[in-house]
Amino acid sequence: MPTGSELSHSSLTPSPAALVAMPGTGSDADYVRRAFGPAATELGVELIASQPADDLVAGHLAVLDEAARRHGTILVGGVSIGAALAVRWALAQQPSPGEAGACAGVLAALPPWSGDDQNAMARASATATADSIRGIGLEATIVAMRASSPAWLADELTRSWTAFGDRLENQLRQAAAYVCPRPDEIAHLAVPLAITASLDDPIHPVHVSHEWCAAAPRAAVAQLPLPEWGADAALLGTTTARIWAALRAAPND
Repeated sequence: MPTGSELSHSSLTPSPAALVAMPGTGSDADYVRRAFGPAATELGVELIASQPADDLVAGHLAVLDEAARRHGTILVGGVSIGAALAVRWALAQQPSPGEAGACAGVLAALPPWSGDDQNAMARASATATADSIRGIGLEATIVAMRASSPAWLADELTRSWTAFGDRLENQLRQAAAYVCPRPDEIAHLAVPLAITASLDDPIHPVHVSHEWCAAAPRAAVAQLPLPEWGADAALLGTTTARIWAALRAAPND
């Protein structure tokens, strides 16, 4: 992988001015800043951490559109459902031949599923949590989550779920209903797709990351053990950013 000094060098892909990153389901901009902030610093770009709105999808897409209007060319990235939204937005920004597009690349951490997969664990988890909130309330749902989660994840979700409060159930249901990009759609992606997968996270199966990677014209995937990125969220962002830099610097045959 390239070093930090190499991350800004390439003439094959437009130079981005900012990185817009979106969190996973139930997570927030605070986590995104920790996960992608060091990567943005290495890349020499501004980090824009998108905070989930009541309308989850439209809110994130509005942040991406505004960033592209303001900066011209941006990198897009995210964790889990945020990664899916990043790919979907990038596909909508395909440039005309000979033109620089609004998107310089996608940094996808922990892709959750492809297409409308009804058996995806991430969808089932989001739906079950939303059902629990409706059935027993947020506070009791947090207690149950803490009893079955690693300490780092329990603390992280307790913080973000408490902050979202009554809005969390609707956000979870919107995420569970989202149709992620299909491999045949990803095959048309015109920019580098950098992916970081988790080796041992059943909610974000490693095979989905490899499916996305195999579908994209320019893509690569790295794998991290869950305990490593769980303890240091910045590993997700820096690993993915360095993959993108290597793809950007490689010849585009």
